[in-house]
Amino acid sequence: MSRLLGSVRARATLGATLVVAVALVAAGTAVLLSLRSNLLGEAGTQAERSAREVATELAIGTPYGELSLDVDDRPLQIVDEEGRLVAASEDLERISGTGVDAVKPRPAPAGDGDPDDDDDSGESLEAGEIGERITVSDGSATIDGDTEDYRFAAVPVETDRQGRLTVWAGAPLSAEHGAVNTALTVMLTGFPLLLVVVAWVTWLVTGRALRPVEGIRREMAAITASEDLARRVPVPGTHDEVARLASTTNETLAALETSVERQRRFVADASHELRSPIASLRTQLEVAAAHPELLDLDGAVEDTVRLQRLAADLLLLARLDAGERPADARVDLGELAREEAGGRDGVRVRAEDDVTVAGSRGQLGRVLANLLDNGRRHARSAVEVSVRRDGEAAVVAVADDGEGVPAADRERIFERFVRLDAARSRDDGGAGLGLAIARDVAVRHGGTLTVHDAPAGGALFELRLPGAWSSIGSTASTEEIRRT
Repeated sequence: MSRLLGSVRARATLGATLVVAVALVAAGTAVLLSLRSNLLGEAGTQAERSAREVATELAIGTPYGELSLDVDDRPLQIVDEEGRLVAASEDLERISGTGVDAVKPRPAPAGDGDPDDDDDSGESLEAGEIGERITVSDGSATIDGDTEDYRFAAVPVETDRQGRLTVWAGAPLSAEHGAVNTALTVMLTGFPLLLVVVAWVTWLVTGRALRPVEGIRREMAAITASEDLARRVPVPGTHDEVARLASTTNETLAALETSVERQRRFVADASHELRSPIASLRTQLEVAAAHPELLDLDGAVEDTVRLQRLAADLLLLARLDAGERPADARVDLGELAREEAGGRDGVRVRAEDDVTVAGSRGQLGRVLANLLDNGRRHARSAVEVSVRRDGEAAVVAVADDGEGVPAADRERIFERFVRLDAARSRDDGGAGLGLAIARDVAVRHGGTLTVHDAPAGGALFELRLPGAWSSIGSTASTEEIRRT
């Protein structure tokens, strides 16, 4: 049972049924109360009409014995100002609800019924005048052995001989009771059937609506079991929230497939890149162990340095992939460019003053170092670095006078372990991680790194980062030529 109620379909069906049930109970109660109120009001009107008919006969002086008291077998009482019953329906056996329980008239004592007696009813009437209805009440009466519930109405009338009289007349409530009971029976019978229909329709509709979700769940379970990220969940043609969920799920699967494939390729490439210097270093050490005089110490040191640099690059990429946030220090890009250019032959730096950004000085220095190493590797004679402001952005441009980068390869060079010159040795070209690290760092700092054609015909790498200066406006540029 708990498992069944744990499904969205069951909860939706139960919720809809409960809401409809509450609405039906509220509506049914309102209908019954309104029906009863209308029927009671109609019965009161009928009782008043009967009382006025008798009051009219009294107003024109009709004697008690000639009054129409037995019409329709309804209870009627005529009471004087002293509360004595002076006339009543002939077959009236018992009555309640009128304030006068007597059913047999009693003659008024001598001297009573004087029309000049004080009138304390609150309404002054002339002889022969009928007053407004003074009260309505519910009660019961027994006529000729039949007991029923009635609604009673009292109407005052002023007569010439008997003075002020009050006519009580009753209208049966059997029609009201019958109508209310019939309506209640219909509701008690119809409401459960309606709730069953509502539950059934809700079950079908929610099942139909959730069928694509179940398909998505089954496919995701199959993907998890098979670890085949190339599979996709079915997208229904309904263009609703479920279809958008399926589309988003497929986009997530595609991104996950790309990430996993990239990770696999990264591990494979890293293993391949590490194998070469490790194998070389091992060979040199084995030779040195057997023939110490043949030890290539410079080569061993060089291979060790290559391993150290590659390990540092891999560690930095791992931190970037893990989402490591850069520091929030203020870095002067002009000063940083001069520091990185120092010791590199043929690098010219032109930097505006106070071009600052917020970030990690070490990571940004690594970006500039990688761009400068790449420029020196491909330049014919010189590399030029410019640092400037461009609106709210800080721009660092590194241009060389080499052969440039073909347009078709301008995005591929930022992939990891990519070297455009397949024949180039790893010793000369590195592992192909420098530009990948540079772009990742730029993105982590909220910027971009792109490559274009340089004015001298080579490659122009442009680093754009959000500026962090307090004042706007460029200052005079400085120029330095670093040579060793």
